[in-house]
Amino acid sequence: MVEELIIELEPVIAAADLELVDVELRSGVLLVTVDRPGGVDLEALTDANRAVSTVLDEIDPIPGKYTLEVSSPGVERRLRTPAHFVKAVGETVTVKTRPQVPGDRRLRGRLVGADDDGLELEVDGAETPVRLAYSDIDKARTVFVWGPESRSRGTKSKASTAPGAGQSQTSKRKQVVTP
Repeated sequence: MVEELIIELEPVIAAADLELVDVELRSGVLLVTVDRPGGVDLEALTDANRAVSTVLDEIDPIPGKYTLEVSSPGVERRLRTPAHFVKAVGETVTVKTRPQVPGDRRLRGRLVGADDDGLELEVDGAETPVRLAYSDIDKARTVFVWGPESRSRGTKSKASTAPGAGQSQTSKRKQVVTP
């Protein structure tokens, strides 16, 4: 059903100069995620909500009651399709693999490549990028990282010791006693 909804909604969302990122139906909630370069403002979400609602009223794809939510992907985005992964190349991501996949089930690292078949993830401590087929992935999402990230491997640099680069940020302050 979700695939049919995507086919119906894509042209409507595109007409509003937005990209249809995802459609998900769970627990009586139809979540439609939209985006555009530079982000989505409240006015764009309102317009998209009205357009999607009109289409849904016409085709009536979901029996019974449901709630429609139209939103932006947010800072940490779910990655589901090959196109999502291609757009996220260069970003930090977390991946949870399916139980039958050998190795660690939870991986975090920089997404260094993605194609129609799978992805390559540069995991901290690994000598070479990890290659995963999309069929091996249970869940994946981007991770918001505070501050600059280190792109170097195995060497200490200012970037690798900067706050937000895998370390907690603390600041030392001189305590001044006031009378």
